[in-house]
Amino acid sequence: MSAVKSLLVCVLPMLMLACGDAGDGATTPAMPAGPGRVKVAVVLKSFTNPFFVEMAKGARMAQEETGIDVEIKTSTPDTSAEQQIRLVNSQIKARVHAIVISPVDTRLLVPALKAAHDAGIKIINIDERLHPDALTAHGLYSVPYIGVNSEQAAYQAAKFIADQIKHPAEVAIVDGVSGTSTAMERHRGAQRGFQENAQLRIVPAGAANWKADEAYALAQRLFQSHPKIAAVYCTNDLMAIGVIKYLQEARNSKVLVGGFDALEEARGPIRDGQMAVTVDQRAAQQGYLGVTSALKLLRGEEVPKVFLVETQLVSAGGVKP
Repeated sequence: MSAVKSLLVCVLPMLMLACGDAGDGATTPAMPAGPGRVKVAVVLKSFTNPFFVEMAKGARMAQEETGIDVEIKTSTPDTSAEQQIRLVNSQIKARVHAIVISPVDTRLLVPALKAAHDAGIKIINIDERLHPDALTAHGLYSVPYIGVNSEQAAYQAAKFIADQIKHPAEVAIVDGVSGTSTAMERHRGAQRGFQENAQLRIVPAGAANWKADEAYALAQRLFQSHPKIAAVYCTNDLMAIGVIKYLQEARNSKVLVGGFDALEEARGPIRDGQMAVTVDQRAAQQGYLGVTSALKLLRGEEVPKVFLVETQLVSAGGVKP
């Protein structure tokens, strides 16, 4: 049994919030005769972000273990909802049996997914959660979701930083793509974590769209306006790396920087003390569970309507549950 599968067996009873067959009245196609004929499309955002490379590795692990056919598709750029919609439509034409998707836009993708559902294709939502109002408006009442509690994880990371500051100070939160559910959840969590230290004042920073270069430019502007900032929490690791690059060039080693994703690219800065903390949301496990859950639906088995993967804080001191 693989490490991922062992973890799944251990945590499933605790994380299962509700179960259902995700059937909203569409005609379910007959289960293919052999696993090699099962086609599952995994639609991600972009491989320019290493997080989705890890997610794809988990999907490939599921493919190797089950023997089904997994096709991984990504949009370029990673903010293109239109391209993801085209990818979904192309998978409908390809007559895949299931689509596992990390949506660029939690509302705009729903009509295309409804068309896939009406064609008898099973839908599994991973990472960014499809908007419940949009799902209801299009009659998709039970699309299974696999992801993490982003707000709680960001809260824990920001609090880890806040607890280290013992004097009055300014802090900032660098957001991802404005208006997306994940960006808002992580901002709320980080804000709450910082606010638990009464000596901290949060100054506005803005959004860097999950990108290192945009976070670098944002940091330049931010520290010109607030040169004495003591901590910056970035809502993903790529943005944290961009902020760290600016601080290195400015020869400022006193700022505590946090991230989210626990990318391999962040492990070095954490070991070197340049990054205080990040959040491991187990991207590979999300990809793995997305594919294996799709296969269960195709077999007529029940899967959780919501499955929250456990996160962990990663700092120079090690992994913290």
